[in-house]
Amino acid sequence: MHLAQLNVARLRAPLDSPEIAGFVALLEPVNKVSDESPGFVWRLKESEDDPQATVQHDYGDDLVINFSVWESREALWNFVYRSAHLPVLQRRREWFLSMAEPYSVMWWIPEGHIPSLAEGMERLELLRREGPGPRAFTFRDFRDAGDVPGGGGDGAGSYGSSEAASLPAAAEARK
Repeated sequence: MHLAQLNVARLRAPLDSPEIAGFVALLEPVNKVSDESPGFVWRLKESEDDPQATVQHDYGDDLVINFSVWESREALWNFVYRSAHLPVLQRRREWFLSMAEPYSVMWWIPEGHIPSLAEGMERLELLRREGPGPRAFTFRDFRDAGDVPGGGGDGAGSYGSSEAASLPAAAEARK
């Protein structure tokens, strides 16, 4: 099983505005770190030629979407909290509005399956509607692949859900 993840963020200003220029400038280097990270499988790209292109969609002009697949929870965790991504994550309030509802979701998929954006948005909506469960969860309320009906293997990496949420990098990123 592989781990799919989707997160969304609402921009404070249009993507082409000076207020968001710092974020746009970081897209290429952070995406490169992602693509070269151990355990990275796939990410949704708008363009193979423009490394700063964000995913075009019908969910609102001010919504930025990140959607990827990883070999394991540990691989995703290491990219998010133990790479050059972390300092960018810590600056998110400069570019994005705070969201009252869940903005990030994970779920297990069979190896080789590439989920659609519609599937990702449905999982996010499921998490928002029903809370975390085996079909839609977060780092804080993580579910092992073995918890998913028809899932197998643990795919969880070396951290339990409560332990991972308490690790220093996660605590710092939540500030």
